[in-house]
Amino acid sequence: MVINRKYQHFCLLLFAVTALMASCSPKVAVKTNSTLNPDKTTSPAIVRGPHFTTDSIYTTKTDSLLGIVKQQQPAVLMDSTGLIAAPSEWVGSVNFGIRKANYVIIHFTAQDSIQQTIRTFTIKSTEVSAHYVIGKDGKVYHMVNDYFRSNHAGVGKWGSVTDMNSISLGIEIDNNGSEPFNDAQIKSLLLLLAQLKKAYNIPTANFIGHQDFAPKRKPDPGPLFPWKILAANGFGYWSDDALEIAPANFDYKTALRLIGYDTADLNAAIIAFKRHFVQDDSTAQLSQLDLNVLYNLYQKY
Repeated sequence: MVINRKYQHFCLLLFAVTALMASCSPKVAVKTNSTLNPDKTTSPAIVRGPHFTTDSIYTTKTDSLLGIVKQQQPAVLMDSTGLIAAPSEWVGSVNFGIRKANYVIIHFTAQDSIQQTIRTFTIKSTEVSAHYVIGKDGKVYHMVNDYFRSNHAGVGKWGSVTDMNSISLGIEIDNNGSEPFNDAQIKSLLLLLAQLKKAYNIPTANFIGHQDFAPKRKPDPGPLFPWKILAANGFGYWSDDALEIAPANFDYKTALRLIGYDTADLNAAIIAFKRHFVQDDSTAQLSQLDLNVLYNLYQKY
């Protein structure tokens, strides 16, 4: 049987993609201890880690998704009566790859401990997750493969993006929402963001907070989050020290929208903007200083 050379190339590429995704999946650590039986044979004793069950479920779901990726089926185009209305055929292209994230969304956990958050993200009924969680000691927990869609952003809008989960990475920081973020957390966060920005070529403007995307629903990561430090390292923007006075006819609503905010609820958008870029109050009024900051920033976007 003669096999088309392009089809061979396609199969090799599909195999490479499958291998890549499999290599990125979390490995279930199994520790074996050899013990000597009375009959002189060895028997391995399996030691299961604390997350053995949920890691096993993750692996099973990953294998299921890989099965979907491998499917090679033509589109079935039917009319309103259920009859096939147009012919179709599967022809595998050799030019494709894995979709990569283009945004990073930063959250606080609003919970009391890293253990509580990990439990929340490993219970199916909660239906929430994040790609990464950073503990108070700076330890980074990788919970969802970067190429998978995690349930962290929910309903919202940023620019024209409404399905943020499909194109973003979610990072949760262990913080109850009313305490400062500590140095160990920020150090680990900066290291992680540098790695993600380089790996996926994420634009500087596309590092935002959960409240930026969902101003009517979410308050995180809040006014205590050090956005200025992140901007100094290339993750998001910050206003210049010297600010030009915003002109008298400055259209702040359009400026907010150009940055990315959903202005359907203008007050919510203003509050989200101030909690991110001003951080001295959370009211829906814009002072002259607030307008100057907004005028400076929207020109960067």
